[in-house]
Amino acid sequence: MPSHAAPFRQRCLLTLATLALLAGCASTPTFPPEAPPRAEACPAGVPDGARCLRGQDSADSHYLIVMPAKWSGVLVVHAHGGPTLGPPQRTRADEDIARWAITVREGHAWAGSVFRQGGFAVTTAAEDTERVRRIFVEHVATPRRTLLHGQSWGAMVATRAAELFPRSWEGILLTSGVVAGPATYDFRLDLRAIYQYLCNNHPRPDEPQYPLSIGLPAGAKMTGAEVAKRADECLGTGRPAAKRTAEQAARLRTIVDVLKIPESSVVGHLNWGTFTLRDVVEKNGGESPFGNDTVRYVGSSDDAALNAGVPRFRASPAARARFAADVDHAGRFRVPVVNAHGIGDATVFVEGTDTLRQRMVAAGNGDRLVQVFVDSSEHSYWGDAFYPPLFDAVLDWVEKGRKPTPAGIAARCRELRAAQAAECRFLPDYKPRPLASRIYPR
Repeated sequence: MPSHAAPFRQRCLLTLATLALLAGCASTPTFPPEAPPRAEACPAGVPDGARCLRGQDSADSHYLIVMPAKWSGVLVVHAHGGPTLGPPQRTRADEDIARWAITVREGHAWAGSVFRQGGFAVTTAAEDTERVRRIFVEHVATPRRTLLHGQSWGAMVATRAAELFPRSWEGILLTSGVVAGPATYDFRLDLRAIYQYLCNNHPRPDEPQYPLSIGLPAGAKMTGAEVAKRADECLGTGRPAAKRTAEQAARLRTIVDVLKIPESSVVGHLNWGTFTLRDVVEKNGGESPFGNDTVRYVGSSDDAALNAGVPRFRASPAARARFAADVDHAGRFRVPVVNAHGIGDATVFVEGTDTLRQRMVAAGNGDRLVQVFVDSSEHSYWGDAFYPPLFDAVLDWVEKGRKPTPAGIAARCRELRAAQAAECRFLPDYKPRPLASRIYPR
C-alpha cells in the first residue's frame, strides 16, 4: 500500500541483508554413514514393474525410494508439501508417491523423505532431503542427473536445501510453491484479526483471551471441526449462500474483499491461522514472528471502522529473525530453476512467485530462472499433462544448455498430449503481480 511502501522497502533490504549474513555464517552439516534401504512391496499407485525401497535414516526420518522398471538415469528427490502437524507418519511417503507417480512413469527414480519433525521445521527437512539423496547414491545407484522437486510447502524446503547443499542438485523444479518466505504466512494473522473483529467467537468473550498472533495457546484442545463450526456460526461457510443470513453474508464478503481470497478458502486459512501459527510460535520459544500493527486494511464497506476496531499485534523481532533463518532463502541457486504455479491457487498465492524472481535477480541469478503459469485454481496436482514437459524443460536446460521458454514448455505439452491438447492449460504470457498486491506488507 502506498503509505507503507518506503518502510516496506527498508524492511525488505534489511531482510535480504540478514539472509545474506545468516547464509554466510551457516556451516554445512556433516552426515554419518547411512544403513542401506530394504526392499518392500510398493504402495498403491506405483507404476507396474517398479521396485520400492524403504528405510529410516540416521536422523529417524522415514523415506521411500522408487526405481522404475526402465530407468532414465535421472533421480528426482521430492520435498513434500504441508507442513504436517503432529508426529510424522511413514505413510506420508505412500500418499506422495501415489500423487507423483507421473515421475516414475516418465522413467525417473523418485526419492522422498517424510522428514523427522512434524510442523514448521524447514532446515531439518532440507537436511532430511539431502540425506535421502545420499542414501540413493550410496546404496541404490549413481544417477546421471539429480533434480530437486519442491511442491507447495516443500518448495520452501527445496529452496533451503538448494542453498545449504548447492553441489547436490543439477536442476530444480518448484510447483505450487511457497517461494516468498515468511511473508507468505502474514495474511493468516490478518484473517484471524479481521475475523475476530467481525465475529468475536475465536476466542469467545467468555473464554480465556490470548494474542491471536500465537494462533492458539499451547495445550488448547480446539479442533479443526470446532473452528469450522464457529466460522459457520458467524459467516455461514458451512451452508449454501442462499441460506446465509444477511449479516453472515456481509461479514463473509468483508473478508473476501479485504483479503482477496475466495469464500471456499476461508475456513482452510482460518485453520492454518490457528494451528500452523501455534506450531510456528511453539518452535520459536513462545514468541510470535507475526504482527499486523502497521497494516492498514482496505476494501471493506467501512475501512475506517475496520482499522479502528481490528485487534493489533506486534511481531517479536527475535522470533521473526529465527523464523526467517529456518525457512527463508536469498535466491542464491547455482543451477537452473523452473517455477510453475496455478494462477488461481487460493492456498499459496501466485503473486509469491514474483518474490522468487526478485530474490534471484538480486542475487545475480535471474538468468537461471524460468517461470511458467497454469490456468488452474488447483493447488496440489494439476493433472498428468503438466509435469512431463516441466521435467523435460529442466533436463534439457541442464544437459544441453537450452534455456526453456514458457511458450516452449506449452508447446512441448501439446506435443506430448496431442490427443488431449486442451489439457495443456499453460499461460505463456502471464506475469504475476508483486506479493504486496495480495498480502499487506509490513
